[in-house]
Parts: sequence; C-alpha cells; structure tokens
Amino acid sequence: MTRILTIEDDAVTAKEIVAELTSHGLEVDWVANGREGLVRAVSGDYDLITLDRMLPELDGLAIVTTLRTIGVSTPILMISALSDVDERVRGLRAGGDDYLTKPFASDEMAARVEVLLRRKSPVDKYETSLRVADLELNLITREASRCEQQLSLLPTEYKLLEFLMRNTGQILSRMMIFEEVWGYHFDPGTNLIDVHIGRLRKKIDPAGQVPLIRTVRGSGYVIAEPL
Repeated sequence: MTRILTIEDDAVTAKEIVAELTSHGLEVDWVANGREGLVRAVSGDYDLITLDRMLPELDGLAIVTTLRTIGVSTPILMISALSDVDERVRGLRAGGDDYLTKPFASDEMAARVEVLLRRKSPVDKYETSLRVADLELNLITREASRCEQQLSLLPTEYKLLEFLMRNTGQILSRMMIFEEVWGYHFDPGTNLIDVHIGRLRKKIDPAGQVPLIRTVRGSGYVIAEPL
C-alpha cells in the first residue's frame, strides 16, 4: 500500500488530510512537530510527504532543505497559510514538489497528491503514446489524432492536452493546469485557461464526436473515456 507521511501541527487540518487520503486507499502516518517529522521522513519508507510550512521545533522549510541536502528524493507537497508568491517560490526552490495554500479543498489536496505519486512512478520506457478512447497523442512526434484523423495543435495546446491525458480521469483544477502548462503563479482573474480549453475542444471534440474533455463545475477540467 502507498504510504504517506503527514507533518502537520494543527489537529483539525491533519485529521482532514488523513481522512481524505485514507478514503483514496492510501496509508497515512501523522506527526505533529517538525523534529519528529524529519526523523520519520528520513527513516521511514514513504512514497510522499505532506509538509506544513510552519511547525513547532523545526519549520517546514528547514525540513525540506535538510531532506534534499542528504539526498532524500521523496515527493513533498508543502501546505501553508503563507500564500504570497515569494513564499511559494522559497518552498519550491528549497525542494518542494508542489505548494498548496490554506484553506484548501480536500479533493484538490488529494488530486495534487495523486499527481505527484504518478510523477514518482517509473514511466514505461517503451511508452510512446497516450490514448483516451479514440484520441491518441504520439509522444515521439508530438502529434495528436482522433479517429485516425490528424489534429493540428499549437505548442501550448499540445502541452495542455498532454497534461490532461497523463492524468486521465483525474479532475485537474485551473490552478494545477496553470502552474503545469504555463509554469508560473495562477492569476484567478485571467481567462487564459478557458480560452485554450475552448480552442482545444474545437479540435478534440468537434460536432458529431462524443466529448472527451469535460468541465467539472467549481473544480476544473477532466479528460476521460465517454460516459
């Protein structure tokens, strides 16, 4: 079973994390202070760590820096009430793999954990394409086709489609898409994602085809096999 270490001093938040991840079939160990958390992170065989930024005895930034310095490569999802861009950058540059601000939606937290676990999983060295129903993305030629009809994708459309297809069936929030595809802090006032999703839909899901890209109201977008 996949094992998660949650280092979080707030009991309410910790129980929320444990309950949500356990419901997804993950085994979760919880520690409430930074020093014990570091010891467990170093000595335990964990597949991922959720790490609070502000902790008693040893803060989250010190923990992630120490782990990376001694060669521990376990994926780390940093969670913090410190939401400004500078803090995000500090956490990511220190070695965090993702950064989630409080308060957060439990399902988004779980989605981010699942995405990080997928990244950790070794990719089949023979994998050359991704497929959802009759949609195929060739990872070698960087070309897409549906029903064996070639699709003309712009570079950003390709990157967006690849991210969706690598997480087939998984709801991806607008923030997750923005940070993965564009690579910088999400601006909630922009319609950039909506514009690109709209353009991609016109190519992937034209009239007469069963739609593969779906909007999940209030949550984000998902690409999946037809219902």
